[in-house]
Order: sequence, then structure tokens, then C-alpha cells
Amino acid sequence: MDKKKKQYILVGIIIFAIILIDQIVKYHVKTSMQIGEEIPLIGDWCKLHFVENMGFAFGATIGGVAGKIALTLFRFVASGAMIWFLLRKIKSGLTTPLAICGSLIIAGALGNLIDSCFYGLIFNESYYHVAELFPAEGGYGKFLQGRVVDMFYFPLIDTTWPDWIPFVGGNHFTFFNAIFNVADAAITVGAAWLVVDQLFFSTKRQKNANAATED
Repeated sequence: MDKKKKQYILVGIIIFAIILIDQIVKYHVKTSMQIGEEIPLIGDWCKLHFVENMGFAFGATIGGVAGKIALTLFRFVASGAMIWFLLRKIKSGLTTPLAICGSLIIAGALGNLIDSCFYGLIFNESYYHVAELFPAEGGYGKFLQGRVVDMFYFPLIDTTWPDWIPFVGGNHFTFFNAIFNVADAAITVGAAWLVVDQLFFSTKRQKNANAATED
């Protein structure tokens, strides 16, 4: 089996595995927790905290129903474009680490896209009770208007600024206060890996390729 076929298979496995894990975790949270409910995992700094958001990763939002539909359509087009670009780059020659980066980003985008497209149709609300899958009364929303399920919360530092510090003294401070899901984590890891690769390894690869050509 040549390198390209191995990369295609690797990309498929990574995307499938991440989407599967992401959706299993979201299903478990959605059907066993109410919005706002919190379950400690490791002390007070590693928790499951169930929230839903209408927008981008880590709870960023975009306004109204029209904005939500536009965002979901953008995710759909962007995901398709990323898949096309990754397959094209593998065909023309791509390093395996970069193929993995692309796979992580695509898997994360598709994981959240599933929520946005279908969760409003297949789940009812999670306020004051846990949600049901395929409830008799129908879902809480329409196609393309689902909310993304987030749950991982790592408030590594949860404290109050000392009073003597100007401007922020006495204010509450939490680090890291973003709530995210498996898909968000995959996107972040893939993007960070891509930046590191481009900063520290791409030049070396190019030099090695030029040296091999000269030889």
C-alpha cells in the first residue's frame, strides 16, 4: 500500500473516531444532565458542566435565527471545502503530520455541524429535565437551528483578585473558564499543531527537499 492510500485511510479513521467519541459524549450529557448541571470529575478544577450555545466554538455567538442558520450553512460549506482541500493536498503530496492536523480540524467542524443541523430535530429541551431522543412531541427546533452541546470545564484557577491591584482588585477571576466539547478540542489541537509545524518544521522540510533535489 502506497503512502497516499495510507494517508487516506488514516484521515478517514481519525475523522470517524473523533466524530463518534464527540457524539457519544454529547448524547450522554444531553440525556443524563440538565442545562447548568455540573458533575465534578477531578476536584473542583475538572468538571462536566452542561451548556448549549448557538454559535462558534467555546460559546461565542452570532445573533438571531438568521445568524444561526447562516453560521450553520457556513460550517457546512467550510467543512466541505476543508475536506476537498485536504484530499487534494494528499493527492499532490502531503506529510502525514499535516494530514493528521487537517483530519482533527475537519472532524471537529463536522462534530459541531451535526449538532447545528440535527439536534433541534431529534432532542427536546434540557431545561428542568433531561432531554429525550426523538421525543413524541418533536424536537426543540428546526433543521439547521440546533444548539451545540458543550460540557468540559477546567477552571484551573478560581479566585478573587487582591484588593490592592488597580482596576481589577476584588473582582472574581477564573482561568480557564471556557466550556468546550470533544469537537472543539480536536479543532484546537489540530490548529495549534498546524501552527507549530509551520513555524518550526516546514522550513527544515523545505531545506531537506532542496538538498535532495540538488543531490
